[in-house]
Amino acid sequence: MTRSTTWALAASAAAFALTLSACGGSAAAPGTDTTAGGDAAPSGPIRIGIKYDQPGLGLQEGTNFTGFDVEVATYVAGELGYPEDQIEFIQAPSPQRETMLEGDQVDLIFATYSITDTRKERISFAGPYFIAGQDLLVRADDTSITGPETLTGKRLCSVAGSTPAENVKKEHPDVELIEYDTYSLCVSALDSGAVDALTTDNVILAGYAAQPQWEGKFRVVGNPFSTERYGVGVPKGETERCEAVNAALEKMIEDGAWQTALDETVGRSGFEPDDRNPPSVDEDCA
Repeated sequence: MTRSTTWALAASAAAFALTLSACGGSAAAPGTDTTAGGDAAPSGPIRIGIKYDQPGLGLQEGTNFTGFDVEVATYVAGELGYPEDQIEFIQAPSPQRETMLEGDQVDLIFATYSITDTRKERISFAGPYFIAGQDLLVRADDTSITGPETLTGKRLCSVAGSTPAENVKKEHPDVELIEYDTYSLCVSALDSGAVDALTTDNVILAGYAAQPQWEGKFRVVGNPFSTERYGVGVPKGETERCEAVNAALEKMIEDGAWQTALDETVGRSGFEPDDRNPPSVDEDCA
C-alpha cells in the first residue's frame, strides 16, 4: 500500500469513526491494515516534527517528549492508525519547517506552527488546533517595557524564521532585533542581560517563565499584539492527509481529550487561553 493510499483511507476512516462515535459505535483505527485473522497491523512509522525546547508545548527530556503539541500529535497519529511506538518525533526548528516537509523528512509538523499565507505558498495546513497571541517576556524587575511601542532602543530577541520575528521586522523596524536558532537561547540571553526582552507567542513565554530554573526571574508583559493560529504542517497538495488530520482534531476537541491535554501541559504554567479556544478547523485544507 502506498503512503498516499494510506492517507486517503485514513481520511475516510477517521470521518467514519467520528460519525460512529456520536452514535455509540466504534470503528477500526484508520491507517491500519487488518489481516484475515482480525489483527490490526500498523502502517508506521509516522514521522512528526515538533519543537524540542518549548516547555508545556514540545520539550525533549532525555528520551521522553512532553507538551501540548506532543499530546495533540500523539492523539492524531492514533486516529490515523499509528500507536505510540510507531511515532518518530523529529526536531523541527522554525527556519527549517517548510524545507523538512518539502524534502519528505517528516510527514506532519506540530510545532507552534502559525498558519500564514506566505507559508501556504510552500506547504498546506490542517487545523488550527490552538490560537495564541504574540507577547513579550522581560525580567521580573523591568517595568519599562509594557508593549511593542516601548521597545525603541531596546534589544529584542526572537527566533530566525519565526512569525514573531517577521512581525517585528515588519511592524517595528526601529527595534534592534537579535535572532537565535531557538527560544531557549533567547531566554538565557535575557537572563544574562544580553537582551532586554524576548518575543514569541504568549503560551510559549508562559511555559518558559514557569520552568523551575527561571522561577521568579521573568514575567510575561500580558499585552498580546497579534493572532497566531497554530496549524499542522502538511506537504503541499496532500489533501487526503490534511482532511484526515482535521477529522482527528475535530474528534479530539469533541470528546474532551483536547481540553485534558491542555490542562495537563500548558495549564501547569498558569496560562489561561482566551475564548477563541478551542478553535474550529478551517474548511479548506490549503
